[in-house]
Amino acid sequence: MVNEVRTLLHEAASTPPADDIDLAAVLAGGRRQVRRRRARAAGGLAVAVVGAVALGTLVGQGTDGRDTPAASVVPRPEGPVVRLSDAGQAREGTDYELLSSSTNEDLDAANGQYYDGVTDDGKILFRDGPHGPENSVRYALVDPATGAEDWLPPLPDGRQVFATDLGADRLVLLTFRNDRGTGLRAWVFDRTARTWSSMEWAGLPPKADLFQAEVAPNGRLYVGVPATVGGPPPGGWPTGPDGEADDAAATGDTYDLWSVSLTDRADARDEHLRVGAVAFTDDAMVWSAVSGGVNDRIHVRDLATGAEHDFDPRSGKRCNLLGFGALGDRIVLSQYCGTYDDGRDDRVQVLTTDGDLVTTIQGDGIDGWVTGGLVRVTSYERGRSGTFVYEPDSGRFTRVSDANSSYGLGGPVPDGYLLWDTPVGTASSPQEPIPGATQWLARWRP
Repeated sequence: MVNEVRTLLHEAASTPPADDIDLAAVLAGGRRQVRRRRARAAGGLAVAVVGAVALGTLVGQGTDGRDTPAASVVPRPEGPVVRLSDAGQAREGTDYELLSSSTNEDLDAANGQYYDGVTDDGKILFRDGPHGPENSVRYALVDPATGAEDWLPPLPDGRQVFATDLGADRLVLLTFRNDRGTGLRAWVFDRTARTWSSMEWAGLPPKADLFQAEVAPNGRLYVGVPATVGGPPPGGWPTGPDGEADDAAATGDTYDLWSVSLTDRADARDEHLRVGAVAFTDDAMVWSAVSGGVNDRIHVRDLATGAEHDFDPRSGKRCNLLGFGALGDRIVLSQYCGTYDDGRDDRVQVLTTDGDLVTTIQGDGIDGWVTGGLVRVTSYERGRSGTFVYEPDSGRFTRVSDANSSYGLGGPVPDGYLLWDTPVGTASSPQEPIPGATQWLARWRP
């Protein structure tokens, strides 16, 4: 089903889970699911402004001894800073070439048809469903130039799947192994033989997290197994100036890293590494110490030599790491750093793999991630909502759209492609989602 944030939260509140479900694991997975579908889905920006040390106290002690958010202005990050107002307007034909679009008029009432990503050879992975009582799903590979549809053999399992690796030779989709939302299964489609195969690994711990999985350049799937789980302080989270709970400066989660072969079910390997989040470039593996909380260490391993180094990203005292990615010699961190009198402090921080601060995109209600060799920034800020693109090679920062759909759509795309979505229709009330969405696929012009 479509990952609409408000609907997920409503259903979770109105339908309590069965007694035998690991509620902490479900909630943790749900948070990561929403963030990944909104923010998946890891440049140097030429700016003249130099960051200054933030003025004022970041946190204080409440009467119950808990940290409370400061009622003050949003603190400035270290290093160069840009804001949404600095973005130019991207133009079709100049900044990008529009390749295809697809509209679903009413996703609030029923599932539809979606772009789930783009393969390395430029074909759209087009999903129809799930539909009906059996949640049937079918996929096609679509040529964006001609619209020709190559429908694949039916996927044997209609359970919700997530496109993870869309190669020219194979497609890798991940799903849960059972209806309780635990365990990991991969569906692998051999594009030459035109057959699906199911991959499960007896040696992989059953709590392996679907939302902590990345395919490495060597073709192995790296996956996190929950190790430590952060939680609220005694008495719960403090309340921010907006009246909502402010969980900035959270402890965060860690994972034990495993890797598995996508061709050999017997090949599951404990990497003996405790991580927060993991990402890969063509020649390096990078990982944080913590995810979902304050992270003060980034590690970089050269895939050819095994040489490692680490550094403090200087993110800020209250910055929770929610999104993590890498490309080339850049590392991208998407963070929530607290709520203040004049708004939220959300940051998309870009650093080199040596730890040098390149830039921080700062705003109220933004997140960012690596996709197609670009950094896509999504803004929910009133008056500046929409999709923005930061180019790591040129430093160009542009705005592509001025609105976001209510649904988490899309999937992985190869370098040079951009996939985004915009709303269609009108919500029945301010609390309800806008019912429809249009997905747009473009080739980005450097």
